[in-house]
Amino acid sequence: MNDTPFALAVAEVLDGLGPGDVMTYGEVAAEAGFPGAARAVGTFLRTTSGHPWWRIIAASGRLAPGHEQDQARRLRAEGIMVDNGRVRPDAEPHRRSARHRYR
Repeated sequence: MNDTPFALAVAEVLDGLGPGDVMTYGEVAAEAGFPGAARAVGTFLRTTSGHPWWRIIAASGRLAPGHEQDQARRLRAEGIMVDNGRVRPDAEPHRRSARHRYR
């Protein structure tokens, strides 16, 4: 794993997510202390294993391109509603910090 302050902070945020928690790339970046680094969070997830990548979605609710089926399966197993490659926008999130719970 990359031991930069960014990588360590992002890993801490990701590892703090539990079943049913969903965050956007931008929310992860902001909570990690690096607002505006949403794309860097995506890069981190693509190049680093062992973190719950499926709990991270685009701000629009869209699932990870190329991984939609696997991500949808994992999210549904945690009780999150997914339709047409997106987390359902009509699911009212319950905020825990920047985290959302979609049920």
